[in-house]
Amino acid sequence: MTGIQLPKTPFALLARQGSPTIEVLSGHVVDIDLLADIPLSEPDGRPNEVLALIPYRQVRERGFTAVDDGAPLRCLVVDEHLSVERDELVDSLPIEQIVLTDGGFDISDDDYAEIVERVIADEIGRGEGANFVIHRAYTADVDADPRLAALTWFRALLEHERGAYWTFAIVTDGHVAVGASPEAHVTAEDGVVTMNPISGTFRHPAGGANREDLIEFLTSRKETEELFMVVDEELKMMSAVCTDGGRITGPRLKEMSRLTHTEYMLRGSSRMDPRDILRETMFAPTVTGSPMQNACTVIQRHERSPRGHYSGVAALFTPNDDGGHDLDAPILIRTAYLADGRLRVPVGATLVRHSSPEGEVSETHGKAAGVLGAIGAVERDPASTPTAPLAGDPRIAALLEARNSRLAPFWLNPQGDDEARFTGTDALVVDAEDRFTTMLVHQLRHLGLEARRVAWDEVTDDEVAAADLLVAGPGPGDPRDAGSPRIARMREIIAARRAVGAPLLAVCLSHQILADSIGLDLVPLDSPHQGLQKEVDIFGLPATVGFYNTFTALVDGENTVELEVAADETGAVHALRGPHTASVQGHLESILSRNGLEVLEALVEHALT
Repeated sequence: MTGIQLPKTPFALLARQGSPTIEVLSGHVVDIDLLADIPLSEPDGRPNEVLALIPYRQVRERGFTAVDDGAPLRCLVVDEHLSVERDELVDSLPIEQIVLTDGGFDISDDDYAEIVERVIADEIGRGEGANFVIHRAYTADVDADPRLAALTWFRALLEHERGAYWTFAIVTDGHVAVGASPEAHVTAEDGVVTMNPISGTFRHPAGGANREDLIEFLTSRKETEELFMVVDEELKMMSAVCTDGGRITGPRLKEMSRLTHTEYMLRGSSRMDPRDILRETMFAPTVTGSPMQNACTVIQRHERSPRGHYSGVAALFTPNDDGGHDLDAPILIRTAYLADGRLRVPVGATLVRHSSPEGEVSETHGKAAGVLGAIGAVERDPASTPTAPLAGDPRIAALLEARNSRLAPFWLNPQGDDEARFTGTDALVVDAEDRFTTMLVHQLRHLGLEARRVAWDEVTDDEVAAADLLVAGPGPGDPRDAGSPRIARMREIIAARRAVGAPLLAVCLSHQILADSIGLDLVPLDSPHQGLQKEVDIFGLPATVGFYNTFTALVDGENTVELEVAADETGAVHALRGPHTASVQGHLESILSRNGLEVLEALVEHALT
């Protein structure tokens, strides 16, 4: 190299989207156990700048399951932070041919296709969730100095990839990570938290992206619903960390060299410690699934190898003028890892009810090729050469904008307090392992209730009895499963409220449990309604509602039940109501529920009065 000498100590190179410079961070490494241990200050109180590599196994801090593969929560405590002109630094980086041998995926295409089929049938088909991300990894042997490989690959990514949020190289003893992540998972600056859900993958044909193929992608029901589902999942996180719940802007295109994605931006206000924000948002549904807690269980059930840092984040904590720290944390995807002479490039596909095994296999190849082609590990085909951006095309822009016509204005527009009708009333929301309850709490507070959330296995009988309004929440699984402690506890909670005639609102899974308790049949749907928007009638109120259910209650002309039933022509029950009792199958809090707040208000009013 000439001109610029990089540190001999552990270091990181960061090229952030839109910046003309590359940041050079050097310092010392500290491996820690918990996010709370990230050393944001010295013992004497002086603030530290810290770049933390957070592995997937850290999700156990949220109480979720994960294989403990020992991947380190590694902190680069920054001693020196320089900014160098991009072109000047790139010219100083090596151009080498890093030879890879014994390369290939750790799971064959056929085996991965079988996993896709099992997840769709056994998990989505049995109500365990709406979507799941299962990873595989391209691996190869590398007989090169890790530092040389890191600098070579970093230069190659800068020259041959585009559209990345962060392009980076992080070099520490025994571990190298080099990547071009398209997605900012979470940022926090000046009290504003931002999340950037990206989903839907258009793999460019030979010669690059073109208008006609992109239009076909944008009109795909699967790709559109996939993005809506991850926005719902990230709004659950935003509602947990932001006092205003979060507001949606977009959608936009994320155009890269071989792939184009669709994305939204979510913004809200928060004064939480950035480490707590990070903990509450581990990890992106775009690389795990939803509902998040059960997605972790499904991942452990089906994946063949531990994730390491894949789907975790690289989190930069920078001291600010307020005495705290700003946070910038991209997802660790499209990243190559090098340790002990072995390269590993993990990639995953989002599996939904419309997925095809062949399509998801192809998607993993496309994602791996984005990294491998850029670094020269596989041949760079014409799809990797820049093409004219398509986001400005009027037809493309119109197709993107049209998506918002399906969504709830509550999450698109500034949220005022004009709906606060139920002041002085408390609501206890029982979480049955689906954090849609955080969005429910936010909407209930918007309606004026003093709402809080508690987990199904933590709520006490006294709390159940004392609440002015009890909201029995949604969750994954088969509502008929008497052997499930979670299902059994939700049955107890619902029965206890009804026994004394106390106000009760039951949602999704809890609606099904309520329906079963009054003698309605519960049956699996022929095709799961995971992320499906439907027009239904809720006791005379026309509603556009988002559904995330695999089972439904059924009513026919011979049923005589104690509650009033709202059902469609097939007998599928959308809602129930009776004295101090109301329930709904759909998710009124979802972005897919256009007038969900109006329906929620009506059901709450019925339960209370």
